[in-house]
Amino acid sequence: MSYREEALTFGCAGEALVGILVSPKQAGGEPTAADIGVVIIVGGPQYRAGSHRQFTLLARALAAAGYPVLRFDYRGMGDSTGAHRDFQGVSDDVGVAIDELQQRQPSVTRVVLWGLCDGASAALLYLHSTRDPRVLGLALANPWVRSEAGLARAQIKHYYLQRLVQPEFWRKVLSGQVGGKAAGEFWHKLSRSLIRDQGNGIGEANAEVQAPFQQRMAEAASDFRGKILLLISGNDLTAKEFLERVRQEVRWRAVMGRDGVTRRDFAHADHTFSNSEVLQALLQLTTNWLRSLDGQFVHAQDASDAAATTWP
Repeated sequence: MSYREEALTFGCAGEALVGILVSPKQAGGEPTAADIGVVIIVGGPQYRAGSHRQFTLLARALAAAGYPVLRFDYRGMGDSTGAHRDFQGVSDDVGVAIDELQQRQPSVTRVVLWGLCDGASAALLYLHSTRDPRVLGLALANPWVRSEAGLARAQIKHYYLQRLVQPEFWRKVLSGQVGGKAAGEFWHKLSRSLIRDQGNGIGEANAEVQAPFQQRMAEAASDFRGKILLLISGNDLTAKEFLERVRQEVRWRAVMGRDGVTRRDFAHADHTFSNSEVLQALLQLTTNWLRSLDGQFVHAQDASDAAATTWP
């Protein structure tokens, strides 16, 4: 199956959003009538093509497999107009992107949101604020849950503790190359790591104050009854911080143990899956997951570089 790409603009709160719609078509040029579509939510600050054209390649691969895909720029990003906003302020943008996809592809009744980093966070925050029944599934790559305490915990576990077992580190200590500044930084990180994050699922948020975005993400994932695909990079601090939060938060642990939630690890991937072989594995895995939502046969092995993970 081939695809057709179309540049378009559509409105959001008086501003113009720019997007690329990639539509599948049969060999004879006739469009398909897929009922599942995909909206790609980019992580910032970047625009609709993504790092190393990641989202361009993803959209084309999914369209070639039969699924129409819309990738777009938020207000204030890329070629879209308006004031710049972060991932916590783009729910309206996501909603109108879904509307536009359905208007351009009338056969689409169900939508998957695919997001990287704070794009994944934005997908969950969109569901938290809208409970949009059109959303069938979420594909979340290295979700952003950054907090000072969470970052410190991830750095302590995945950097400092690893350094302690490296002979090169101790050679530097004994030769005086590790000074007081480095030691002070370690103790600062350790003290920050012991602070409990807000929004850990204990107690109720004050009704007059919006809950921290990390808590709203967890609530959205907990309430969502569609399918979730978690894509986790092995060489990425953002991914490690997310996994640390999942281990600590009761609500996230319950989500991970639920039917319909799939985690796939890419052991050699960086944050944006920049290695070409890893990216191809990601594209194939996402395609197979979409086919499973569509009731199509999927091979047992999703991709050579991705391994299924059973959450402890």
